[in-house]
Amino acid sequence: MKLSVFGLGYVGCVSAACFAKEGHEVTGVDVSSTKVEIINSGKSPIVEAGISELIGEVVTAGRLRATSDAADAVRSSEVSLVCVGTPSNANGSLDLTYVKRVCQEIGAALEAKRERHIVVIRSTMLPGTIESVVVPTLEAHSGKKAGEGFGVCINPEFLREGTSIKDFYAPPFTLIGADEEDVAASVRRLYSAIDAPLLVTGIKAAEMVKYTCNCFHALKVSFANEIGNICKGLGIDSHEVMDVFCQDTKLNLSPYYLKPGFAFGGSCLPKDLRAINYKAKELDVDVPVLSSILQSNRQQIERAVEMVLRTGRKRIGVLGFSFKAGTDDLRESPMVALIETLIGKGMQLAIYDHDVSLARLFGANKQYIEQEIPHVSQLMRASISEVLESSEVLIIGNKADEFREIKSQLGNNQIVIDLVRLFDTETSSEKYQGICW
Repeated sequence: MKLSVFGLGYVGCVSAACFAKEGHEVTGVDVSSTKVEIINSGKSPIVEAGISELIGEVVTAGRLRATSDAADAVRSSEVSLVCVGTPSNANGSLDLTYVKRVCQEIGAALEAKRERHIVVIRSTMLPGTIESVVVPTLEAHSGKKAGEGFGVCINPEFLREGTSIKDFYAPPFTLIGADEEDVAASVRRLYSAIDAPLLVTGIKAAEMVKYTCNCFHALKVSFANEIGNICKGLGIDSHEVMDVFCQDTKLNLSPYYLKPGFAFGGSCLPKDLRAINYKAKELDVDVPVLSSILQSNRQQIERAVEMVLRTGRKRIGVLGFSFKAGTDDLRESPMVALIETLIGKGMQLAIYDHDVSLARLFGANKQYIEQEIPHVSQLMRASISEVLESSEVLIIGNKADEFREIKSQLGNNQIVIDLVRLFDTETSSEKYQGICW
């Protein structure tokens, strides 16, 4: 395949060299004549082990050249990869000057090109940028329509400085964000020799994945540092603690707990967070990440309250309010907090939870139900149908299988607020609202 790579900085150089090594014919494009000359001489404008040798190899083989002529590069290629920088502005927003300029150049070249061309964005950009900036710019300067005269997709890079060649050939996955199947299929061919999962999503989801990854990496660093600071204050070897922590790949380093939804609760997480924050204060150790977790959790409960209030309805049904399905544990249940807030707002509630009903009769939480939340237990109903009959809004609080049957029983005027994504394929609409989807 013939490629043009716009931007011969770190990502562009590595991408151009690696794609050329895989047998593609690559033209690198940059406004800097110095970079162009360095690459054409078979050397690397960036410093990293292995890059110079790789560029020398593919330039000698005739599979990589560089130019400052954008129009020539587009004419002689089938796919253009945009790898220019997106630096921060003073307020934290992205400076898209380079992206816009490259899209103007590519668009102008496409105006005179008959063959369909694909523009692949490798630069890191916030969700919605391709729709609001890239596509309009390409269309304005080419006189063509995206999806007709040219294709657009995003192919985020996950290259770390110092290990970029290794990362290119052994990524955790390769991600293509495309809204057209033929575009995704064409870009997929670029990675046919890479032994890694290849994932295809919509464009906006792919734009968001890159930020999600980087934010999580930053969070992990800060989390580990705060644990380390507490450990030092207690005279504990923080590396020993984290080495053991990382042995758990079922919960700690895993997809578990990483499904967006409602707030956490139960007998462990809130209590232990309060305790470790208290200990940090005793040690005079500032832990802004750890101390913000409970506040973030409370705000998720407030978000659910606002979702209910925005419906303008007063008769509210709640299906499931224990800590999680299959248990009667109500200790620090966020659903109890939600229910009590709605009661305070004057809502008329009807509640059903099979496990809590059993606990009210003979379970370990019988005393808690009778003494701590008698006002809540008085609102409980004996069946799902009773809740459905008396409610304008249905809140789904846990994933009990029996709640799935309500889908066929809902009236035209009833609204569902789903806090757990009980219905996996549903997304928010007029009659169905997911708290995070």
